[in-house]
Amino acid sequence: MASTEHVPSFAQLEFDTPLYRTAIAQFDEAVPYADVDPGVAERLRHPERSIMVSCPMSLDSGARVVFPGYRVQHSSVLGPTKGGVRYDPEVSLGECAALAVWMTWKCALLRLPYGGAKGGVRCNPREMSRSELERLTRRFTSELLPFIGPQEDIPAPDMATNEQTMAWMMDTYSMQRGHAVPEIVTGKPISIGGSVFRHEATGAGVVMVIARACERLGWRLSEQRCVVQGFGNVGGIAAQELVDRGATVIGVSDVSGGVHDPEGLDIPTMSAYARDNGSLEDWQGARITNDELLELECDILVLAAREDQIHGDNAHRLRCRLIAEGANGPTSLEGDAVLRERGILILPDILTNAGGVTVSYFEWVQDLGRLFWGRDEIRAKLAEKLNDAFDRVWEIAQERDIAMRTAALVAGIRDVSSALEARGLYP
Repeated sequence: MASTEHVPSFAQLEFDTPLYRTAIAQFDEAVPYADVDPGVAERLRHPERSIMVSCPMSLDSGARVVFPGYRVQHSSVLGPTKGGVRYDPEVSLGECAALAVWMTWKCALLRLPYGGAKGGVRCNPREMSRSELERLTRRFTSELLPFIGPQEDIPAPDMATNEQTMAWMMDTYSMQRGHAVPEIVTGKPISIGGSVFRHEATGAGVVMVIARACERLGWRLSEQRCVVQGFGNVGGIAAQELVDRGATVIGVSDVSGGVHDPEGLDIPTMSAYARDNGSLEDWQGARITNDELLELECDILVLAAREDQIHGDNAHRLRCRLIAEGANGPTSLEGDAVLRERGILILPDILTNAGGVTVSYFEWVQDLGRLFWGRDEIRAKLAEKLNDAFDRVWEIAQERDIAMRTAALVAGIRDVSSALEARGLYP
């Protein structure tokens, strides 16, 4: 039989895209340090289920259109799959597959009884009315009914979706079941079973991880100058949390571009402005481009926008000491290599932005038990889980002399692989 070692086993499949190849390349880099059986490793390179659906709907104009929708469930070895739903013109099966893979390692790293999933609809939500978004969400949910459930796959908000989107999904699912099923989604309004602190969880978790890293490095967080790319639900909260801990935020950006003040920005006022106006587009201040923002001289750079922001072309121009990945996949393989060579520490996405899925887990548990916790208790539980995960990753990195990203993947892969070996293959 001819050797096929040089050909990835997923090549030519529909989810074979550059982003998916990045996820698998990271996996392949970590596997030798994880002591995983080759057969188990091969199984984990492939999603369990990749779903594409058609979402026909009527626009407000009366025109009928069909949007493609996706849901990828990577691994259910540890429990039901979990992951966000995004609305974006760039959504594809490969993107969802890559994000589902990363979610698997993230859940395992935080020791949550979940596997990874991701989904979305390829559309331009900025061009759609609220009623159109509701009809699209309900149709997408209806198409996914055979594949989702509180013990099967639990959606959550992601890019251009929010707690209202989750409310529509929960209602659509519940109407088909004949009773309220709040545990079908997380990140929904508190009035229908959502959890306090869920909205802030990802951004707050980013800063909890940064604070732990500063402790290990012997830095005072209150003395650090920070830049935050992305000023939405993750970046905006992270910027405020940094300021609350005494750090100085000298630059932020959103879809409208960046704002820079070397003396420090007024984050609370800017956050209120962004909420009221939808973006920082007309904010009065020193405007810079997104590229210029990434290259500002600072101590900590928080990447809270989207994937592939740091790459081989710009990684050598960064002037930060530490990068915290609040977004999924914001650093390419080439960018990773350059930063590693330059000695810039990266706090990887599967650890740094895990606050959202962790509090989503708390929400799911609360819904199942119909027993709800307070904000302080949830924040304390989140800090405990993130600190434990950080310490395990730090120790693996030090012990094996590998990057934090590889160490985080090793920790996650080990747990999933152990469960897969224990359960075996069926039939």
